[in-house]
Amino acid sequence: MMPTREQALELVYYYNNEEFHRNHAEIVGGVLEWFARYHDSGNEDYWYTVGLLHDIDFERFPEEHCVKGEEILRSHDIDEALIHSAMSHGWAMTSTGHQPEHVMEKILYGIDELTGLIGATAVMRPSGSVDDLEVKSLMKKYKQPSFAAGVSRECIQAGADMLGWGLDELMEKTIQAMRSLDVVP
Repeated sequence: MMPTREQALELVYYYNNEEFHRNHAEIVGGVLEWFARYHDSGNEDYWYTVGLLHDIDFERFPEEHCVKGEEILRSHDIDEALIHSAMSHGWAMTSTGHQPEHVMEKILYGIDELTGLIGATAVMRPSGSVDDLEVKSLMKKYKQPSFAAGVSRECIQAGADMLGWGLDELMEKTIQAMRSLDVVP
């Protein structure tokens, strides 16, 4: 089954009680939807749904992340291609065997952690927003390992590398995508 946006959001809310996890799911979904307009026009709903469901298991099963996600999504008869895409963001970090292959999966791999870094940087700004955030400011925070210490800089860089983009390009595009969202980091 290919869930609608509403069905996917219901699943996210069912498996995630914390506002942080729900918000992160919506941000990643929105950012992927933004990228779809440039890389896979017409499939924005699919990209959004992948982003929405990518961390479905993280709140309840952080030690079995992506493995439990795969089980949860299968238990709801979710399409195997969507499961692969959503769980590929955990490749090389979890015990999932889903390697990012499609451009969307590579973008997800890079932006999952990057959206967290951007959100943490934005809330520290006087505006509290991504609207005036520039790559130069974000790069300073990226280079400070103690800032948003839980954010994997390795995954962000690996995502950019998989795409053949510079880190600054991935950052710039992700900032632009986050500016387009109704969800606040």
